[in-house]
Amino acid sequence: MPTWLRRGIAFATLSVVTLPLAAAPPVSTAEETMPATTAAPRAKPFGRLPDGREALLYTLEVPGGWKATITDYGAILTSFLVPPKDGADGAPVDVVLGFDTLEGYLKGHPYFGAICGRYANRIAGGRFELDGTTHTLATNNGPNHLHGGVKAFDKYLWESTPRATDRGPAVEFEIVSPDGDEGYPGRLAVKAAYTLTPAGDLIVEMTATTDSPTIVNLVHHSYWNLAGQGSGSIAGQELAVAADRYVPVDAGGIPTGELAAVQGTPFDFRPERHPWGRCGAALAAIPPDAGPDTPTGVDNTYLVRGWKPDGELRTAATFRDPASGRALEVLSDQPGVQVYMGGFLDGMLTGKGGAVYVRNGGLCLETQKYPDSIHHPDWPSPRLDPGQTYRHTMVHRFTR
Repeated sequence: MPTWLRRGIAFATLSVVTLPLAAAPPVSTAEETMPATTAAPRAKPFGRLPDGREALLYTLEVPGGWKATITDYGAILTSFLVPPKDGADGAPVDVVLGFDTLEGYLKGHPYFGAICGRYANRIAGGRFELDGTTHTLATNNGPNHLHGGVKAFDKYLWESTPRATDRGPAVEFEIVSPDGDEGYPGRLAVKAAYTLTPAGDLIVEMTATTDSPTIVNLVHHSYWNLAGQGSGSIAGQELAVAADRYVPVDAGGIPTGELAAVQGTPFDFRPERHPWGRCGAALAAIPPDAGPDTPTGVDNTYLVRGWKPDGELRTAATFRDPASGRALEVLSDQPGVQVYMGGFLDGMLTGKGGAVYVRNGGLCLETQKYPDSIHHPDWPSPRLDPGQTYRHTMVHRFTR
């Protein structure tokens, strides 16, 4: 069995930058669209699902060479092209792992670029209690529930609407998850919108409403390699995470309940460290006695510094490639960020352009609530009630 399956997939030139600890400038929501200044994204056929339905691939492009492609299958970001520095020679570089065709995604993959839900990350034992009722979920990660279950949002064909907005080209995806879907209570209406700004920011906005009490924790799950997708391990790339504590987990990836200090551990990627931490140090140290089939590196949630439930954007992490000078800053309004160093990739997947995705070939920065938080009442709650709207915004901000 390819080791990436064990993470729970089911089939169907920069100076050192100090991360800001204060709230980042706000990003307006999709509902606040102003008169359009850009053309709407264009769509083309991407392939057909086994039931005959056609999937589409949308291209969001702005002057300067920034370009993203997104399919309505799983609301998946399939590519993101970063252009060379102004005035420099060279072609744009794709920094997202994925596949050239729909078939690659249908065969099974470790959530490349997808919107995951209803509840991303893990729920212990695949069950939880809400208002005195126990709900049993699909278990697709050993005895636990992961990323929404067997047929979760990454395997939906979403309804799509391309838009031209004042912020740049955008596409909005919508689905309805019925009551009882994968064991969850309540009918959940979900939207996920992608916007590409003229500066090259990729904004992802997720919302959800319900007709009955339920739990929600949506994530965007791209694998980033700033040297270029398929370029090998991220070991030589640098990471800063705006967090002083992280969530330790057991062998099954379930939180122990402790919120531990990063200082003095291989999990320490605080931005004030000079130089910044290289991913390779964590790959070598976590776990210390890794065998050939054991994942290496971080796969844990970090507690974002200064987080409050105020909807403000804060820097969660910054990732950069010293060789190329490319950097990615991730901002979000969520309390945590799952840092996953692609330890379950094992060279068994061939991606875009025939690239083989080796172990630790990509980094995921999944902003979210903490895993299994329904079982920890003192942690930020994933509960959503009728009349409320779940909101989750993240911004991917690039420099070259």
